[in-house]
Amino acid sequence: MWHGRFKQDTAKIVQDFTQSLDIDWRMYECDIQGSIAHVRMLGKTGLLTLEESEKIETGLNKVLQEIHEGKFTPSESLEDVHMNIESRLTQIEPLGAKLHTARSRNDQVATTTRLYLRERLRTLRVELSELLKALIDNAERHVNVIIPGYTHMQQAQPISMGHYWLSWLEAFNRDLKRLDNALDSLNESPLGAGALAGSTLPIDRELTAKIMGFSSPTRNSLDTVANRDYMLDFHYFASVLMTHFSRLCTDLITWNTQEFAFIILPDEFCTGSSMMPQKKNPDVLELTRGKTGQVVGNLFDLLMNLKGLPMTYNRDLQEDKRGLWSSLDTTERVINVMSALLTRVEVDEVKAIAGLEKGYSLATDVAEYLVMKGVPFREAHLQVGKLVGWCIENNLAFDELTLSQWREHIPEADEDLLRILSPRESVRRRNVFGATGFEQVKRQINDARKILQ
Repeated sequence: MWHGRFKQDTAKIVQDFTQSLDIDWRMYECDIQGSIAHVRMLGKTGLLTLEESEKIETGLNKVLQEIHEGKFTPSESLEDVHMNIESRLTQIEPLGAKLHTARSRNDQVATTTRLYLRERLRTLRVELSELLKALIDNAERHVNVIIPGYTHMQQAQPISMGHYWLSWLEAFNRDLKRLDNALDSLNESPLGAGALAGSTLPIDRELTAKIMGFSSPTRNSLDTVANRDYMLDFHYFASVLMTHFSRLCTDLITWNTQEFAFIILPDEFCTGSSMMPQKKNPDVLELTRGKTGQVVGNLFDLLMNLKGLPMTYNRDLQEDKRGLWSSLDTTERVINVMSALLTRVEVDEVKAIAGLEKGYSLATDVAEYLVMKGVPFREAHLQVGKLVGWCIENNLAFDELTLSQWREHIPEADEDLLRILSPRESVRRRNVFGATGFEQVKRQINDARKILQ
């Protein structure tokens, strides 16, 4: 396409090095979509006759049909998806040589990429909503199930398993908002920015933006060509999303071990060992955790690509899509497999409660009991801490203490203290907004379903 300036053909080794067909061919439909919008605009503004515009659009649809039918094989010698489609178009319809009027590959690439990314993110949004639904369903199934809550990987307080699932609902709902922000950040049309300075021809950028479903054209042609912030917004969403998945996987992997044993993973989402017959390995969870580094790495890959680039377009930006496709594909696969896995997770409440028996996880309940008796919290904390130390020395759990033993250490203790010293009662009494109390969890579930709708 640049033989007017060059006397020699591009070396084969350079063609192989600079081609991007392996990266961008997946965008062929979106490239044709952008070209149809462009050629309709050329016809409306009089830069082409309406007949010419219609013939070129018909040719573009024929190219699309050939691709769908497997009759068109792209060539690396034409570098990318954009030139392959234009070349085939001009073979079908010679008027196709007019298609590139008032357009550069720079704004063409940016337009095609935004169209493709928008399509994929809309799909991801639907799939992420299904994940949220799975978490709400789990919360409803397990609202009355008690498990240990942890800080520093030490037993802290009893919680509702439903409350645990809803904690991840909150995290993934924030991810959904980040996804919406990524969609919003790409919702402007780059078409018409040209190579970097726009065009001297009387094009209508508002029209092409409207045809393609963008909210408006971009406002500065220099920034349009250089801008990859919308990709960074996606990468940030994907990195945080995968970090959330990784942390969730660590919990489930840990709680599935024989040492904890209160989470039961579905057989069909686990694998065995080639040597040890007893093994049931949480491979899906481990692979999800392992893939997180790749997605986070793709964020930093693009940041490092951009950090030293001058305005406006530089060929370095051709490399912006390798990590983008990788993260798109990975996050979509992870969302789908994790949604399916989570709906099949079961909880062994007997083992979960058994783990609470000697963990002194009701110590805070005792301290707050004393507060209600008028004891300052710091003093109550000291009294209960000393009692826990004495119990550990004597290998006794709270539920093994008699009332007289309680009173030896906690003079304010009365019969009503014994009535609240159970994990279930502990959870029930945490009835403040956002807490783990059963009624609060039910309220959170109802609120979550309304938000999801």
